Amino acid sequence: MKMVLASKNQKKMKEMNEILSGMGVEVCLQADVGLDIDVEETGTTFEENSRLKAQAVMEASGLPAIADDSGLCVDALAGAPGVYSARYGGEGLDDAGRYRLLLANMPKGAARTAKFVSVITCCFPSGDVLTARGECPGTIAFAPMGEGGFGYDPVFFLPKLKKTFAQLSAEEKNAISHRGLALAEFQGKLEEYLKK
Repeated sequence: MKMVLASKNQKKMKEMNEILSGMGVEVCLQADVGLDIDVEETGTTFEENSRLKAQAVMEASGLPAIADDSGLCVDALAGAPGVYSARYGGEGLDDAGRYRLLLANMPKGAARTAKFVSVITCCFPSGDVLTARGECPGTIAFAPMGEGGFGYDPVFFLPKLKKTFAQLSAEEKNAISHRGLALAEFQGKLEEYLKK
């Protein structure tokens, strides 16, 4: 089964294919089916934004579309950047600029607890919708560490492993990450759905 990813993020597509390819699911980018859609994320929750993206790409492509909306929720920042993680600090900031701003905004002496959240939604042309959610708790590091991953990975620290997401191998990250957990739940729901 072919699914169109409602994103232009090749790293996200690679991560999804690593997990879903064993089920005979091939996740492709919008460009692979001749689309170039930027869906405005007007939702206030990860669930709303994930569904908005999947619905729009499914309607435009006529194929099942899968979307992930994810972000970092920091307790000391009242859950920010949350659904605005990719837009934190406004236009013009790259990943490093965003996580540096996050580090600068951390209140002195505050708890550094945080979690990554991922919500995956798949919209089918039949009108069926599957949704899965994954969360990974951690803390905010005092300085970036590691070269891997993307986004806030260099500053998201896992106390049990004594590493940031950016210091993990792809296999290690997929096993415990918010997206890995959401995809595992999604995989189970998709298996049930395909049996119907």
